[in-house]
Amino acid sequence: MTAPITLVAGGAGFIGSHLVARLLDEGREVICLDNLQTARPSNLRLLEGRAGFTFVEADIVSPLPAAVTGKADRITRVYNLACAASPPQYQADPEHTMLTNVVGTNHLLRLAERAGARFLLTSTSEVYGDPEVHPQVEGYRGWVNCTGPRACYDEGKRAAEALTFDYARMGRAEVRVARIFNTYGPQMHPDDGRVVSNLICQALSGRDITLYGDGSQTRSFCYVSDMVDALVALMESDADGLEPVNVGNPIELTVRELAERVVAMTGTANRIVYRPLPQDDPRRRRPDISRAKALLGWEPRVPLAEGLEKTCAWFAQELDRVPEAVAAE
Repeated sequence: MTAPITLVAGGAGFIGSHLVARLLDEGREVICLDNLQTARPSNLRLLEGRAGFTFVEADIVSPLPAAVTGKADRITRVYNLACAASPPQYQADPEHTMLTNVVGTNHLLRLAERAGARFLLTSTSEVYGDPEVHPQVEGYRGWVNCTGPRACYDEGKRAAEALTFDYARMGRAEVRVARIFNTYGPQMHPDDGRVVSNLICQALSGRDITLYGDGSQTRSFCYVSDMVDALVALMESDADGLEPVNVGNPIELTVRELAERVVAMTGTANRIVYRPLPQDDPRRRRPDISRAKALLGWEPRVPLAEGLEKTCAWFAQELDRVPEAVAAE
């Protein structure tokens, strides 16, 4: 009997590569589809050669290649993680970011419809914008600047959600939507602009620690293994698929507190410098995960101290191994 295939778009990225590894560990056959725009080459090297793994380099903005569509009769699961996820990355080419979220999602939904596959969209806490409701619940409609510099991502993901739910309402695909909050862990890109990777790399390299605004803005950080657990649980759940599900760690702390923890953990004495807060940067961010708990029986298990220790150790090893290459990737 021919084995079913799971397609992971964006599978060479940070969360995507962890998800692919998890699926391979479970004995799944996986096609990793990625344009390598923001993925670290080293993430892909960790997966190549593993049993059941196939890599296809392509951009989901374009029609999907025959290497994927030709196996539609075997594809039973489609995970869409394909999009640059940090402001410096998605603002570098805002047109492509918007098209990835809308046109790319449509291409993958059409494939899921044709294959009769279950589809999971990784949306984002950014759909809540700079929220007026705290913590954020799935029923909150958000406070997004639809013409600002973050709109290509924020509104792109909102449009991707709308498209995904329309497919479900029309009976064209069985869908799931996860709204991902800040995630961190090994295999992050050192220059992706995420706050955890920024702070750790600055601390380890002896550079100034950069905080934006006064550092009082809050975030909630979920370790990557917990995030992958949630995505797999949601994909395999009996949910009706017509409601988004927040996925993240509800423990909230300020960015300044995070910087202090990183400095203490790395044993550095770096100077903290302050820069202007970027436009539309959310002041507070914390998920209400009641729905995930009830629907999936899921909640984060890795404490921040443990997750940061693992992440710091991984970055220290990477910087010691090939500092120039890490900085360039």
